[in-house]
Amino acid sequence: MNSQNSSIADLDLILAVENSISGRSWVARPAETRFIQAIAQNHSLPEIVARVVVGRGISIDEAPTFLKPTIKETLPDPSQFKDMDKACSRIADAIINHEKVAVFGDYDVDGATSSALFKRFFKSLGQDITAYIPDRMIEGYGPNTKALLELKASGHNLVITVDCGIVSFDPLEAAAKAGLDMIVVDHHQAEAKLPQAIAVVNPNRLDEIEGYGQLAAVGVSFITIVGLNRELRNRGWYQEQAIEEPNIINWLDLVALGTICDAVPLVGVNRALVAQGLKIMGLRQNIGLKALSDIASINEPPNTYHVGFLLGPRVNAGGRVGRADAGTILLSTEDQQQAEQIAAQLNIYNAERQAIEAMVLEDAMAQVLNKIGVGGVVPPVIIAANVGWHPGVIGIVAGRLKEHFNRPTIIIAIDENGEAKGSGRSIMGVDLGSAITAARQLDIVSAGGGHAMAAGLSMRSEKIDQLQDFLIERLQDKVGEAIVSLSLKLDGVLNLMAVNSDLVEMLDQIGPYGQGNAQPKFAFSDVFVSYVDIVGKDHVKCSLKGADGTVVKAMSFRCADKPLGQFLIKSRGKNIKIAGSIKNNHWNGRTTAEIFIEDAAE
Repeated sequence: MNSQNSSIADLDLILAVENSISGRSWVARPAETRFIQAIAQNHSLPEIVARVVVGRGISIDEAPTFLKPTIKETLPDPSQFKDMDKACSRIADAIINHEKVAVFGDYDVDGATSSALFKRFFKSLGQDITAYIPDRMIEGYGPNTKALLELKASGHNLVITVDCGIVSFDPLEAAAKAGLDMIVVDHHQAEAKLPQAIAVVNPNRLDEIEGYGQLAAVGVSFITIVGLNRELRNRGWYQEQAIEEPNIINWLDLVALGTICDAVPLVGVNRALVAQGLKIMGLRQNIGLKALSDIASINEPPNTYHVGFLLGPRVNAGGRVGRADAGTILLSTEDQQQAEQIAAQLNIYNAERQAIEAMVLEDAMAQVLNKIGVGGVVPPVIIAANVGWHPGVIGIVAGRLKEHFNRPTIIIAIDENGEAKGSGRSIMGVDLGSAITAARQLDIVSAGGGHAMAAGLSMRSEKIDQLQDFLIERLQDKVGEAIVSLSLKLDGVLNLMAVNSDLVEMLDQIGPYGQGNAQPKFAFSDVFVSYVDIVGKDHVKCSLKGADGTVVKAMSFRCADKPLGQFLIKSRGKNIKIAGSIKNNHWNGRTTAEIFIEDAAE
């Protein structure tokens, strides 16, 4: 028996599936029975729900906070972060003295929500702050010298970068020489050297305390505003100006949006921010989010799916193929007509993005398959590059190929001058962001960085092969470990009779689900496929029947041309095993539970 089979044999297999249609073993999440029983009894939970809690490594003592995450218990004191007090003091000075301030944000959802937070805070004080969002195609990612000097020339004294700036050494040095004060509020991986600024607030500074490196930039921005609000209160400014303190909790909908869409782990303070933020979002107080929700046909309480797959892509679309600052304006406006107009425009941009993405995806997939060849070995790191690909969709395409091949993937768009911009997505256990930072330090890429699961870069096209060689050498062992440990982790076995809306609602109570708190997944044995069809472009819809006659609808997304989809189509009239999650479908006033199939076996 080889080492991989030996490791599988040592695991607690579900339904004895060692090699599913997708080539994975089905493994039970470790969950001690005594912990399950204790949490079930202490919190009046069904055993299957308690099993999900324990399966996420939650102890009996941690269960109350996990089940009811609160901002009060999890939000850190802003002052514990390096440079936070300096940042809050300088921004407070600017507010008190009515200085001209700008926020310089990234063009993605995390950047847009971070910028909108500062816009809303300043508006609540009766002041304004300029939001500068660089054009992806013209300026690229992060602060650039030209933009900063133009802000200085137009009278700005202070610029706050959000979701960018931590490795923008030259632009920030140029700004400092011009007399422009800079504050960096970021979350990307820092280096030992920090950019020249009044303050650098980043939980991923090398000299920071551990425990908060998983915050998205919008989470860091929110904590900064908490500290800034306290600074103004302690100075007595609110009292002197007879201004009521803003209720910053009402902006947690923006924090939830940015945190979910940046795919950071939903654990600890992130979990609390998202849980409370989704509640605020459900109140539909932000007119921009309300307009976007309406155009996306969200007519139920929002969850991570709505945010990550319906709202986020539309906010992102402005920065990808349209107007870079559209998302920030939408999320900070108080003008109903403007909100509706921008939401409609973002919806159009999103449709354009989808069309462009489909073309680039087809081209990139063909390029990778051609390199691998029939029966060839998939390399540890995948890189695809071409002239003319739209830089606005390469991150999405990288994610699609990463899902297909289960390898860290970088997609690179090259312009006619040989300048290349790349975006990468990684797999669990492989830190792509630090690898790109190392490549920049070796001058393989001219700019780049990110975090474990995502990274961006700029480089000359002639160095692409050098980059791939470097990444393979650096990451192949980690990729190998990740692949060997590949398995579908399940929370137990259910029969179809158990699939109902009540169970879904109980499972939803231990959300929000995302990276770090995975959606519960279950196995179902001997389900009879009574109906199967392809719907939409490539989704497979099924009707499943249990031995007792129970019928449950099921769906598997984007798989019609993949092994899973083909297997489901050919299984009509047969009994099979399936694995996936259960969710409620709200339609015409009715709520029914459905299965979302992720894998299957004979």
